[in-house]
Amino acid sequence: MTRRRPAAPRKAAAAPRTADRPTKPSDPAAVEAWFKALRHPLAGLAAQVRAAILGADARIGEEIKWNAPAFFYKGPMAPFDPKEYRRHLVVFNVQRKDCLRLVFWHGDRAGDATGFLAGDYADGRRLASLGSATELRTHRKALVAALKAQLRHLA
Repeated sequence: MTRRRPAAPRKAAAAPRTADRPTKPSDPAAVEAWFKALRHPLAGLAAQVRAAILGADARIGEEIKWNAPAFFYKGPMAPFDPKEYRRHLVVFNVQRKDCLRLVFWHGDRAGDATGFLAGDYADGRRLASLGSATELRTHRKALVAALKAQLRHLA
């Protein structure tokens, strides 16, 4: 006699994606844990930069990617190859002890004329370096403008 396998339970249908429902969830708990474990001379500055980035627009989410805080557009987007990093805005780089470096994935779209973003990488990346809270205050408008310019290309 053959036994019938019980039917697998049905999964609930996924909720439809809407403009008010993020398509990629933010992970602030993971970022908080990263900050608690951070042993860096500019840890305080890194926390201030995080606050400035998250305060720039409610559509910015955060996660740990490449072993550092990364910030991304958390709203709805058409499907794309994840290796294109279309959703990503900026990621921290804390390898140096004298500054906090920020990698803007689509910094070429920012149209930065202030000199805040440096480099001219073929893939569109641009870099920024901050060494103090004074430098953050000086460049805060350029930082926010770069994020908002990137978001205009995504939303």
